Amino acid sequence: MSTPIKVDVWSDIACPWCFIGKRKFEAGAAEFGGEVEVEYHSYELSPDTPVDFDGSEQDYLVGRGFPADQVDGMLERVTGIAETVGLHYDYDALQHTNTVLGHQLIHYAKAHGRQLEMKERLLAAYFEEGRHLGRIDQLADLAAELGFDRDDVVRSLTAQEHLAAVRADQALAVEYGIQGVPFFVIDGKYGVSGAQDAATFASVLAQVRDERESVA
Repeated sequence: MSTPIKVDVWSDIACPWCFIGKRKFEAGAAEFGGEVEVEYHSYELSPDTPVDFDGSEQDYLVGRGFPADQVDGMLERVTGIAETVGLHYDYDALQHTNTVLGHQLIHYAKAHGRQLEMKERLLAAYFEEGRHLGRIDQLADLAAELGFDRDDVVRSLTAQEHLAAVRADQALAVEYGIQGVPFFVIDGKYGVSGAQDAATFASVLAQVRDERESVA
């Protein structure tokens, strides 16, 4: 192939299936073996979530309408699935928060050519480390860990420099009819919804490659 296969991914930092889906997609891309270019796009599952949510993840889910007697089982299930792809979710430590600033930070990193690195760092910080991702100071600390200029990150987030880019991503999701994440748009024409098995991603990528070759 003369050009990489472009994969656009809509994802939220606070979405457990998005981190699992990221790992499964990475495994599928490795199985496929060809060149793939990934770009992440912002999606907020719960934009009305307060920055400082007062309660546990269980409280949050019950407040969203999930049956109280099923929530613990749901979290145990997703934690177990995460373990199968090498992720170690810690719901006891998790701090539920609004993710719009985190999405802006991912766009900041994108502007510096390091979007994938930031996306990975924030997902791990949220699900595995219990870090608070709704506050500028803590987001700036995480960015500084990756070698970004902390003061410039604070400046950018305070000015909401990349909020318009976040909103543009969300508007495009509406245009595509995306109602849940993760959602993968492969080569601009194939949509894959959810944290599918690695083999599914590998198969779609191979199909795109074969179609390109048949046209060539």
